[in-house]
Amino acid sequence: MRPCRLRRSATSPLRGKPPQGKECAMTSHAQPSPRQTMVDSQLKTVGITDAAVLAAFAELPREAFLPPALASLAYADAAQAVAPGRRLLPPLVLGLLLQHASVQPGERVLVVGSATGLSAALISRLGATVTALESDAALIAMAEAAGVASVAGPLAEGWAANAPYDVILFEGAIGAVPAAIAAQLAPGGRVAAVLRENGVGRAFAGPLRADGSLAALPFLDVSAPDLPGFARAAAFAF
Repeated sequence: MRPCRLRRSATSPLRGKPPQGKECAMTSHAQPSPRQTMVDSQLKTVGITDAAVLAAFAELPREAFLPPALASLAYADAAQAVAPGRRLLPPLVLGLLLQHASVQPGERVLVVGSATGLSAALISRLGATVTALESDAALIAMAEAAGVASVAGPLAEGWAANAPYDVILFEGAIGAVPAAIAAQLAPGGRVAAVLRENGVGRAFAGPLRADGSLAALPFLDVSAPDLPGFARAAAFAF
């Protein structure tokens, strides 16, 4: 396309007169939304291809689950602080966990440490029935304001009333799966979590052994905030 060149009317030679015509057409291109940019530049680039997971992230307004002061950072590639000592998982980490957990419509999912309800809202969009467990009253209020109902209780105890669960997701890095929560996993169910081992976070999604240990290898080293109260017990050393 030729560069645009304005032409003046022969009877209106004065500068500043509105142009009478153009010798080319103008086109414009809409910029992608920050939400779509997050999907394209953060999720797809790490291998997230599940159409349902990508659609859930593209549809959900992440800023609704953050304190107002952080709304402008809603789509940053970072863990966002929502309370003292509590942060939401980065989008790419949560996306990877959901894809590898392969959440299916109709499944029952427990989110441990659901915070403001973001991960629970995403999982609901995948067609699952979600129990969002949180112990912090202020975070529960934020979740309810965003339209996500939560249950209140100690995180390490899980929520036996709605067990068994097909998937149990931890909203933060943990050292180990507590026995009480492991007992709430249905036969053939999956745990989705970032495991903290020797200071390194490793993403895992898969079944548990009878003793509560993970039955598969982590699939990726990732950066994720710790979920308080789930550190691995220190081993006794001579």
